[in-house]
Amino acid sequence: MTSTPIGCGLLLCALLQVLATESKSHISVILVGATGDLAKKYLWQGLFQSYVEQVGGAHSLSFYGGTRLSSSEGSPAMYEILKGLSCLSNVPSVRCALLKDQFLKSTQYHQLDTLEDYSVLNKKIKEVLAQEGLKEEGRLFYLSVPAFAYADIATKINATCRPRAGSWLRVVLEKPFGHDLGSAQQLAEALQKVLREEEMYRIDHYLGKQAIAHILPFRHDNRHSLDPIWNQHHVERVEIVLKETLDSKGRTSFYEQYGVICDVIQNHLTEILTFVAMETPVNISDSEEIHRNKMKVYASLEKLDKRRAVTGQYQAYNAEVRHELQKPAGYISNVPTFAGIAMFLDSPQWDNVPFILTAGKALDERVGYTRIVFKNQAFCLQNESTRKAEFSQCKQRQIIFYVGHGDLNFPAILVSKNLFKPVIKASSWKQVTEFPDVHMFGLPLSDYYIYTPVMQKDAYAVLIPQILQAKRDSFVNTEDLLASWKVWSPLLKEHSSLSPRLYPGGAQNGDLLDFSVAGRVVSFSRTNPVEIISQNSNHQRVGDYQVIESNFRGSTLVSAKAEELIAKLASYLQQAAQAAVQEFGRFHLAVSGGSSPISLFQRLAAHHYTFPWKRTHFWMVDERCVPLNDPKSNFRSLHDHLLKHLKIPYVNIHPMPVHMNQRLCVEEDHGADLYANEIKMLVNGTSFDFVLLGTGADGHTASLFPNSPALTLGHELVLFSESSVKPHQRMTLSLTAINKAKNVAVLITGKSKHPIVSKMRKEVEKPLKWPITMVRPSVGKLVWFIDYDALLG
Repeated sequence: MTSTPIGCGLLLCALLQVLATESKSHISVILVGATGDLAKKYLWQGLFQSYVEQVGGAHSLSFYGGTRLSSSEGSPAMYEILKGLSCLSNVPSVRCALLKDQFLKSTQYHQLDTLEDYSVLNKKIKEVLAQEGLKEEGRLFYLSVPAFAYADIATKINATCRPRAGSWLRVVLEKPFGHDLGSAQQLAEALQKVLREEEMYRIDHYLGKQAIAHILPFRHDNRHSLDPIWNQHHVERVEIVLKETLDSKGRTSFYEQYGVICDVIQNHLTEILTFVAMETPVNISDSEEIHRNKMKVYASLEKLDKRRAVTGQYQAYNAEVRHELQKPAGYISNVPTFAGIAMFLDSPQWDNVPFILTAGKALDERVGYTRIVFKNQAFCLQNESTRKAEFSQCKQRQIIFYVGHGDLNFPAILVSKNLFKPVIKASSWKQVTEFPDVHMFGLPLSDYYIYTPVMQKDAYAVLIPQILQAKRDSFVNTEDLLASWKVWSPLLKEHSSLSPRLYPGGAQNGDLLDFSVAGRVVSFSRTNPVEIISQNSNHQRVGDYQVIESNFRGSTLVSAKAEELIAKLASYLQQAAQAAVQEFGRFHLAVSGGSSPISLFQRLAAHHYTFPWKRTHFWMVDERCVPLNDPKSNFRSLHDHLLKHLKIPYVNIHPMPVHMNQRLCVEEDHGADLYANEIKMLVNGTSFDFVLLGTGADGHTASLFPNSPALTLGHELVLFSESSVKPHQRMTLSLTAINKAKNVAVLITGKSKHPIVSKMRKEVEKPLKWPITMVRPSVGKLVWFIDYDALLG
């Protein structure tokens, strides 16, 4: 260890003595990618600050930087970065100089490319430990390299660089962790072959931002004030926002693969959502409890679809892509650089509260915050000028975790004074009492209790010590990662074929990107102006659709783009419901399963508030022989996409009894007979007011499949049938029951249905081959709703 120099000052000698004292244990930190942009900007500084904070602690540290470059190239580049290290403002300059010198002496460069290179590094670490007489506590490998290199490097570490028995190994991985569920699973499986779960630390630096890192401690310390109001009855919405003024220039290769959702929303903003929405941890230091609570949030998130999001792309993006990636002149990318998304939780605590996640590039300001907006439930009688204004219950009430930049320009936690005065740790946070002359969300800063960190730290300086301490709650484990991708992958798939709204960038965006959340539907507040859309021929003008009405197989045909077709069908269904209620006082609707009606259910839930829901009886056209809470259940789909969003008397809901006596679709249980009897008892003349059908690519409808014996049974209302795909057993209405209906609508969407639509159009009758052709209401009306993709291909 370093000896004490002769003639040093008293304070300096004491400090050197601390540095020279042999620690009980030693940690080796290896930064792979030591000369990269991230290492240069943040990682070496974060490692140095961690070193400064632990001087005189329970363990000593040594540092190794590595790249694929030889020592003659890599070493000078690394030490050039280290020269620029700095201390926090609370560290005296003399002490800082000494600490920096000691850090440089504790750091060395190694080429890290081949398996042999890692073996040489392992030998060097062992030599240092032996020479200094140190006991190894663990090794920390920080992989600041592209994600495609993770598995290869982890394999080399596992083969050559594991520490001695009883010591720990921790490998830090930078995002991105895949670009969808499949790629994330593939990467996770490759890593799990060579690393244990507790050895992997997927770092999300945004969770190290001081205001974000304090969300859970703040909730825990203020739970007596927050628990009564942290729910749907008091919270109006939660906003999680990350705005950037920079564009993607120089990073288009990355952005073309990931886009704004994968870049910052799926990871940074979604993790913050879990911190806000999870149950308040009993033990804020228990990483396992925090993880369990987080997983409950993921399990309760409602499925995302394209109606929950709006996307945009700054106008210069395509030109940048064509230039940087050498794409042809006509190349057009649909990758979004802006997104606004509303997420909802199927949770009694958060029912109907929108969590609005927003991020984008080339916006008007750089700012990040998480804002909890509370409902204004007070009626204030007295004139505002005669009361203490800042405590007025009629003013907006909110809590803001402010990352920094923007008008405030420093990290802070803000609490409306008309909520409560928060409990906050004075050792790490101080109250702001002198306010800049700015307003935050329409209110002067004097209306808030404002707290800022006693010492501002970079996110990596916050997170790296947590890795050394094995605190995992700010890191993403495999289960967490895959749960998040399961939420986001369906939306990414749907939006990959949609054209984002173009915006000019910066202050010129105006209100072009403003959006609203109505029910479960997110939409831009302003119609897209033609002058911007016209610059990209792939972008369609709003309202340039046309609805075609003619005939198909002798009955009425309605055709349009899918979204407009669904709107037309929803209106048609509401008209039928209102007519039936006016005449008979109730409306009996039978709906089929599959994916086709989901968009209709969502449209009805979001837009048709005047539908006579309380007078509507819901019946199933068919059902798979699975429990009703199974994801494959047709009733489960109806419930999740429509029923749970409406106030419908439970006696009006009639699922098929496929699960009886703890058995599925056993004929001796007489489930089909029970359903038929219920229809006979409640449905006038067993004639449904409206039956909604679809058709498969093979021409089946309901669960009546080609050449099925069920097609020839004319006297039954409800039957058992079998499908060629799992689950094979089904319960279904018969053709007799369907053809007695007063209105029948057949909904067919998607290009995959074009072949069967073309065949049905050309050939008049194929009853056993195509059961859908046997749908011919005896006295009712049949209307075909076929979108352009299915009709025209």
